[in-house]
Amino acid sequence: MNKLVAGKRDILFNLLIYGLLAFSLLVVLLPFLYVLFSSFSTKAEYLSRGFYLFPREWTFNSYGYLTNNKGFLSSYANTLYITAVGTAINVFVTCLMAYGLSKSWLRGRSWLNFMVLFTMIFNGGMIPTYLVLKELSLINTYWALFLSGAVAPFVLIIMRSFFSTIPAELEESARIDGCSEWRLLFSIVIPLSLPSIVTVTLLYGVAHWNAYFQAILYLNDSAKWPVQVFLRQLLLETDSSMELNIGDYEYGPPVRMAAVIATALPLLLCYPFLQKYFNKGMFVGSVKG
Repeated sequence: MNKLVAGKRDILFNLLIYGLLAFSLLVVLLPFLYVLFSSFSTKAEYLSRGFYLFPREWTFNSYGYLTNNKGFLSSYANTLYITAVGTAINVFVTCLMAYGLSKSWLRGRSWLNFMVLFTMIFNGGMIPTYLVLKELSLINTYWALFLSGAVAPFVLIIMRSFFSTIPAELEESARIDGCSEWRLLFSIVIPLSLPSIVTVTLLYGVAHWNAYFQAILYLNDSAKWPVQVFLRQLLLETDSSMELNIGDYEYGPPVRMAAVIATALPLLLCYPFLQKYFNKGMFVGSVKG
């Protein structure tokens, strides 16, 4: 009897969990579907129908406008460049620093780890950072975006924790065979740390892809702005100003929806392939500090 009651409780509990998960999925998915399907509708239908999911008349005019818009294509190319180069710099510098901090024999290791942890709570602030970059003549260059956040403390701690899990005996045997520290890092440690590196790459890549405020702060030339800044301008512009800027433009708000989808699509396509590495890297990097 007790087993029967316990079995019913388990079934009810599972139904409750599945119901909550389904509701959460609906809450998250519904706005995305609305934006997606609205991007395929016409301006007249969008303004007249209000909320809807499936348009009566499907059209690709909004995406056609974006592919022919030089400002969108230029900003998209800028974002690809910022993400690729910035992420490569971040991962390289983070790996070097995390590898050193993972060694117990490193002099001053405790003090350096404390300084890394300290910057997670306190930082120099926006104005001092801007003044430093200005003195270094980095304003209006992409290096201001790359170097101002070259190492994220939280990401560094994840990477350092993963490096700490590699057996010291493996490194000692490599040194006995004449392996230098650089070769040890790039030939042995890095290949063994693939899940952690993918995790770090994904974290940095998402941050660079979504870069918005720093781009406005450090980049004065609008030709260098990433796609997030273009998207902000597109979302804030009124229909009248858009028509004034590009003449016989008739697509209206659906273009904004299409721009949102085009901006978010690369991350949505990459994440499913990297999820298993991301989960493993986050788990391993969090169990040992």
